[in-house]
Amino acid sequence: MDDDLRFDHGDQTPERLKAQLSRLVGMTAAQTQRVSSEALRAIGAHKDHFVVLAALAEFGPASQAAVAGRARVYKSDLVAVLNELSDSGWIRRAPDPTDKRRNVITITPAGSARLVELDTVLSAVNNHITAPLTADERTQLFTLLTRVNDHLSASPNL
Repeated sequence: MDDDLRFDHGDQTPERLKAQLSRLVGMTAAQTQRVSSEALRAIGAHKDHFVVLAALAEFGPASQAAVAGRARVYKSDLVAVLNELSDSGWIRRAPDPTDKRRNVITITPAGSARLVELDTVLSAVNNHITAPLTADERTQLFTLLTRVNDHLSASPNL
């Protein structure tokens, strides 16, 4: 593990730093991102593959703009992601019957199978990350983090 991502280096870490929630959450986020990215990379995927396939599976076929909004992928990055997914047979792009100027993106059966594979990998990642916690603590962690995120979304400034 990268020592720069560790929160506490014992006597080498000033107590003031240990008391900063933003530092702990940031370092934890960096570590969880690293673990999930490595796990996805091992099967030739990345986060954007997962979020696009998940959005299509849950909400159904959509325009490229709708996919970008639902998946929270920058429109400029989405074209490359869609090309990768299309080249692998996981999505299909077809002209919109109501507006020939745009495409409708649809997940394919192979894409649905790929999404199950990505779900399995990410579930293992979640289990690895939360291994020191009980099942109740895992639920509580998600609940608390969701509450903090909701609060910050509603009132981001002091």
